[in-house]
Amino acid sequence: MLSNAEFIRQSLELHLFFARIMKEHSFFLQVGFPQKNSNFILQADAFRKEFDNFLLEVIRLSQGIVSENVLHSGEVVTPYTLKAEMALVENRWRMDKVNMEQSVFIINQKAMELIKALMHFKSVVISQVNSCTIITTNYPSLLMHILEEAKHYLLDVQRLQMREEVTVHTEPIKEEDFWNDIMGEHAKFIRGMLDPSEEELIKIANNLANKFDALKKESSSIMDKVVATTKLLEDSIKATMEIIKFKQQGTEGILNCKIKSLIIPLLADHTLREANHYMRVLKSF
Repeated sequence: MLSNAEFIRQSLELHLFFARIMKEHSFFLQVGFPQKNSNFILQADAFRKEFDNFLLEVIRLSQGIVSENVLHSGEVVTPYTLKAEMALVENRWRMDKVNMEQSVFIINQKAMELIKALMHFKSVVISQVNSCTIITTNYPSLLMHILEEAKHYLLDVQRLQMREEVTVHTEPIKEEDFWNDIMGEHAKFIRGMLDPSEEELIKIANNLANKFDALKKESSSIMDKVVATTKLLEDSIKATMEIIKFKQQGTEGILNCKIKSLIIPLLADHTLREANHYMRVLKSF
């Protein structure tokens, strides 16, 4: 059973990463709908605003509690951005230890409600897209991808709310399997959104997709084991380092208008933060 301090810290660290991810999922959904589906656009925008407000609440509570390891991992935002956000709110929020535990419990409850609602919306969108009722610029497999990430987030919040360790601590193989799958899908999405003229980048993305597919296959085959094999862990770290470098260069290239693609800068940065998160997870094993 988690101590009060661990319950608070792990909850806030989880939300700092995943709430921003959910907020951005909502934005990607929003900009992917044609104007004629204004009702879907408005719903996605409402979720974006809800998670934005939720994230602000989390930032207010996080000062002095979240580990430096998380803040400097590159999975949340840059350390400078986070400090800037905290500077806006630190004088408006003070909490003693007793109230902090209660506040985090309430935050977790709110998170579960928001995640479930967003999961339902994503499921509706997937159903409508698969039946050709609506059109979106997002791949159907990308829609499933962001739904799976929401499910993963929800499961961890539910565990924390019951004072249980999250998946990364209790089921490392399952966590590695999940993120290897996510990284492989990122490589495939990037490959499919690059301009055909970017042949070298497409080749790199394809090679990374194949590497993570192989890692996913290996991790799935040993799911019943308690700990990952040293080789699998080393291979996952190596592949993740490669995709981080690829995403960093890609994000810079997109921001500087040096790469031709359909990828918006926020999406590039979004996938980079997820890779940074996975690297921190791998190093914790």
